[in-house]
Amino acid sequence: MALFTPVAHASKTLRVLALLLGYPDPQLRKHLTDMRAALHEEHALSTPRLAEMDALMANLGRKDALEVEAEYVELFDRGRATSLHLFEHVHGDSRDRGPAMIDLTKTYEQSGLFLGEGELPDFVPVVLEFASTLEPKQAREFLGEMAHIFNVIFAALQKRESPYAAVLGALLELAGEKASPVEVVADEPIDAVWEEPVVFDGCSSKGQARPDQAQPIHMVPNAARATRPSLGVQP
Repeated sequence: MALFTPVAHASKTLRVLALLLGYPDPQLRKHLTDMRAALHEEHALSTPRLAEMDALMANLGRKDALEVEAEYVELFDRGRATSLHLFEHVHGDSRDRGPAMIDLTKTYEQSGLFLGEGELPDFVPVVLEFASTLEPKQAREFLGEMAHIFNVIFAALQKRESPYAAVLGALLELAGEKASPVEVVADEPIDAVWEEPVVFDGCSSKGQARPDQAQPIHMVPNAARATRPSLGVQP
């Protein structure tokens, strides 16, 4: 089967993907509808991949806020296999990691992108924000250089049956690489999810235990992530 060839411009798509890989705080979740619209408007991804992204965003908008945040921390902040820091997969804790960080930071600065305090250059959302500023051919080549790492993270997310695998699959697609489909599991039509916003973020009724059963409580640190990269993107 032939690979899907992205359209010439994918800057909006890259920024949406960057946001989706960031910490899913209330501010991000408030813009899910706009982010979905931006993906469909630019149509830089194939139709099946867009459906996967719709399912992920519907999932983020439907679930209890604390549950979504706790799942993100468990998935991306604990364990090396799904780390969103690229050099974690290449250099680990070796002394080569520092110089690699410096080189990547210089690459950003030469193009006019300066990181904020606490931002690390190898964090995938930062990488995608930079890629979104490049010309289409440059962006594809830049992503292609990292495709082998995206593949590693993609495989780890697939193994965990995480809907976030769709984002890495989309990145591989934009880099001109082949990625297997992500199973879309929706317990209601996706369009129905987008008809109404979530009114009570902190309260979940679907999937709750019965009244005579113990209700699950999800505890997360007050500051699950010290800071979420300020990518300077308004969805």
